[in-house]
Amino acid sequence: MLDTNCLNSVQGFVFHKYYIPNSGSNRSDTLRRLFYQLLPYVNGDAQEAIHWLNELDRKYHLTTSTYGMADFIEELKQEGLIQENGQKDKDYTITAKTEQQIRQNALEEVFGKLYKKGKGNHKTPYAGQGEDTSSDYKMYDYGDDLSSIDSSASMRNAMTRSNYSEYRMLQNDLVVREREHLARSATVLMIDISHSMILYGEDRITPAKKVAMALAELISRRYPKDDLDLVVFGNDAWQIEIKELPYLSVGPYHTNTVAGLELAMDLLRRRKNANKQIFMITDGKPTCLKENGQYYKNSFGLDRKVINKTLNLAKQCRRLKIPITTFMIANDPYLQDFVREFTEVNHGKAYYSGLDGLSSMVLEDFERNRKKRR
Repeated sequence: MLDTNCLNSVQGFVFHKYYIPNSGSNRSDTLRRLFYQLLPYVNGDAQEAIHWLNELDRKYHLTTSTYGMADFIEELKQEGLIQENGQKDKDYTITAKTEQQIRQNALEEVFGKLYKKGKGNHKTPYAGQGEDTSSDYKMYDYGDDLSSIDSSASMRNAMTRSNYSEYRMLQNDLVVREREHLARSATVLMIDISHSMILYGEDRITPAKKVAMALAELISRRYPKDDLDLVVFGNDAWQIEIKELPYLSVGPYHTNTVAGLELAMDLLRRRKNANKQIFMITDGKPTCLKENGQYYKNSFGLDRKVINKTLNLAKQCRRLKIPITTFMIANDPYLQDFVREFTEVNHGKAYYSGLDGLSSMVLEDFERNRKKRR
């Protein structure tokens, strides 16, 4: 006789015929990922990204007879990711919703491991009247915030001291849960948009933009009380908004690092935060100055007049306790020698990398800077 109890406890596998999931949904997801990946390369031009999607479709058959490119475009329109600009028929632009999604994708791509650790702010080792409670206690002192008194712990102290016939709470029974101070930081991210960022067919501006977008999204999510300013520099330097990052492109510019540093320092002077720092992503040497409204340019070698002015600003930042972290994405030995001199004068940090390692180093150094500012 078969034991039914034994039969009920048997576990195994049941095999069914495999059915391919809805192909339209899979095609849509694939096209969407490609669309978001293409946008930084085409400087946020939705029309150009769709054009490249069509080219990829012809080569790799991304769509089917039941789900075409027009279906995908209609989905983007219905979800508010693209819109017609009204100037030409079927000429599309991305929306603010798409700009945020590009930053989100950059965050997951560049800072994925860090982002999964959860939200938080920059803690300091100092206890007292801060913003976040800790697990430490101290005896109540006159002047302590009454809302910080831990009633449960204080009552336990009173009950332990008192006898059963009389229960009284004294000042010595009161304990206060200490709070940790949360530090704020101000960061200026400088992005080189000189012509050398696309020189010799090498695309260096797209990885730089991805890092900038990821960093902006990281700070807004994990460190919402921090201040982040974005500065681009070529012949001149100017401030941009986060929403402009996807559209950033390289111009026919020289590299006026002095103008970028001067603007970064001016922005940091306005910030009241005690912790200030500059990140600079560049691929070349300083080649330009502006004096009395005129440009002084020299693309051949390291011009000592330009270099000295740059080093003087690095020294000035050191006096103001503003460390500069330089990410040099060029392997020329004489350029690296300049960066070492620049870093030594500032007492900052320098990293030398090709394009593949740029994002991981920004992540590593950003977190290390925060820990040092605890």
